[in-house]
Amino acid sequence: MTLQTPVLYTPDLEVVQPDEPETQAQLVDTLLSMAKTMADHTGHAERGVHAKSHGLLRGELRVLDGLPPSLAQGLFAAPGSYAAVLRLSTPPAEKLDDRVSLPRGLALKILDVGGERVEGSEQDHTQDFLFVDGPTFSAPDAKGFLKSLKLLASTTDHAPGLKKALSSVLQGAEKAVEAVGGKSATLVALGGHPETHPLGATFFTEVPVRYGAHVAKLQLAPVSPALTALAGRPIDLDGKPDGTRDAVVAFFADAGAGPAEWELRVQLCMDVEKMPIEDASVEWPEALSPFVAVARLTVGPQDAWSDARVREIDEGMAFNPWHALAAHRPLGGVMRARRVAYAASAAFRGKRNGCPLHEPRPAGELP
Repeated sequence: MTLQTPVLYTPDLEVVQPDEPETQAQLVDTLLSMAKTMADHTGHAERGVHAKSHGLLRGELRVLDGLPPSLAQGLFAAPGSYAAVLRLSTPPAEKLDDRVSLPRGLALKILDVGGERVEGSEQDHTQDFLFVDGPTFSAPDAKGFLKSLKLLASTTDHAPGLKKALSSVLQGAEKAVEAVGGKSATLVALGGHPETHPLGATFFTEVPVRYGAHVAKLQLAPVSPALTALAGRPIDLDGKPDGTRDAVVAFFADAGAGPAEWELRVQLCMDVEKMPIEDASVEWPEALSPFVAVARLTVGPQDAWSDARVREIDEGMAFNPWHALAAHRPLGGVMRARRVAYAASAAFRGKRNGCPLHEPRPAGELP
């Protein structure tokens, strides 16, 4: 495949707004208020967002051989294999019944990564990428992010039964939109996500990162037959508040299904006008720059949920795009906001639970 000349990374691709510190401070306050509300209610501090997990997995990321120079960058500069940890989740600060059908997240932590790091992450040895099963972020910038978070905060720990009923209505509305070839990110974000198997979904970073000499968004796409067969497949959540987790656990408990495999793909920025850095709500056109595979993620049969993994991964780790190599520095206002907000959330969780968060132990020691 012949690629056009990608945009070269320079720091001035980012445009910091004068009021960003104030917006970020409000984001921190809002996120912590959600976390504190749930901690006071349950007696245990959870993540300020993506509190409910549906699968805790170990896998291996293998960087492909023979990549062209524009793709052989950063972590992907040379062939090699890395241990990885995956966490499947949904966005709210509360652990809702799965009938409140929301977007799915997939956090990927790549272990034992060497190289120059972003400031604040010098002691880390991982590369984290955060994915959601949609190509664009729900807001264009940090102010929009704050507005969405305040809406979530206003409903946190309120009327779970009403949320289930509303989700059912929104799912019907979203089906009607999709029947005519559309898709509403707003309906999906509010509870209209189809009740489908998460392992059949394609995941996106939604917001850009530095990609060595260039800039990119990333995609994680299922490629093994057992996964692609799940694309769009409904799951039964009737009377199953944790039915999504049950489906993930059942899949990985089936040794006959073989390993699950995803391609990690990169979409290089070719035009900063059509593929903006600071507006996370714009989908970068694949006609201008397709996603191209740079690595393969393999996850074999295993126990996808156990007390030991909850302690080590759910309770002990934080997934943050700023756990990063300098070559994959997060970019744009949403990512700059995540930097302070996620750090504050992790600090609160560790202090409230009396268990400081930590980067994972060596791969061979993971439960």
